[in-house]
Amino acid sequence: MESKSVIIIGAGGLGKVALDIFNQSNVVTYCFLDDAPELLKTEIGEVVVLGRSDDEGLLKFLGDECNAFIASDDTEYKKSLVETLIGKWKSMPINAIHPTAAVSDLASVGYGNLINAGAIVNAASKVQDHCVIHSNALIEYDVKLADYVQVGGGSVINAGVDVGEGAFIGSGVVIVAGVKVGANARIGAGSVVVENVPEGKTVFGNPAKAI
Repeated sequence: MESKSVIIIGAGGLGKVALDIFNQSNVVTYCFLDDAPELLKTEIGEVVVLGRSDDEGLLKFLGDECNAFIASDDTEYKKSLVETLIGKWKSMPINAIHPTAAVSDLASVGYGNLINAGAIVNAASKVQDHCVIHSNALIEYDVKLADYVQVGGGSVINAGVDVGEGAFIGSGVVIVAGVKVGANARIGAGSVVVENVPEGKTVFGNPAKAI
């Protein structure tokens, strides 16, 4: 885990999760930034929401002094923030990986990902950038998660599964080995996916069917 301090952008539920991860990893959280006016100057675990996500007076510290982490499950909003952080501030968001998560040394994990408590990422799997993997999810070997994928708590993504950019996988989902999930597809909680899911489709059930 990074030794520099971090600014968490997003003070909602994922922001609290990220704060907990950084606290347990002995990373100092400098502040929160959030666009909700009602959160300004409030405290979360003694860390203050000091400004909006575009607060240049705070973002100027990114780089040598601190890193940024984006705590949001809104893909389009997150993409916009990533573009600003990289383009204007030359700062790539860091990962927030819970100390109890198990990430294989043979796995590849990009930037800006949140991997929560008890999650497992096995050998030869590739998690690209800005994904969210919730608690106790299992990413088996040879799995590919493209950018901005969300995996719900307790889900099992079996060997050789390929998940496209922006796909959403609900809690408790099982995806059998070798399935391809298209970009921006959505899989409802508790579903069992036994066949490929086309791009942009929503599926649900056991076996999962388009709805």
